[in-house]
Amino acid sequence: MPGPARAGALLYAKDVERLASFYEKLLPMARIHAAADLIVLESPDFQLVVHAMPPDRASQVVVASPPLRREQSALRLFFTVPGLQDARATAARLGGAVFSEIWHGPGFNVSNACDPEGNVFQLRELTCRATASP
Repeated sequence: MPGPARAGALLYAKDVERLASFYEKLLPMARIHAAADLIVLESPDFQLVVHAMPPDRASQVVVASPPLRREQSALRLFFTVPGLQDARATAARLGGAVFSEIWHGPGFNVSNACDPEGNVFQLRELTCRATASP
């Protein structure tokens, strides 16, 4: 993605390096910028900025193992992966989780997941090849 991204998300983190590594390895994404308080990850489809929480907010966030789900969010991101089973194993190895419930949509299966800090998102695996529209 040359130049500034046209779409993406900013995710606040208590442990910037750990959270960025989780998404970098799970999705996979490339690390295109890193500083002490933020890491920018990118794929051909999406840019994710992992930014340090302000210290007063970080002190209120409990990071547990396994992670405590922080589901009270108005926004839920989703990412496509080659397979949910492989993603489940990778997420667990990296300190996150892909939950066992699977929903079926038109051309995909989806599961909720959480990262090591408990942020909930969704992973999708495609079940049919997308066709190009005219």
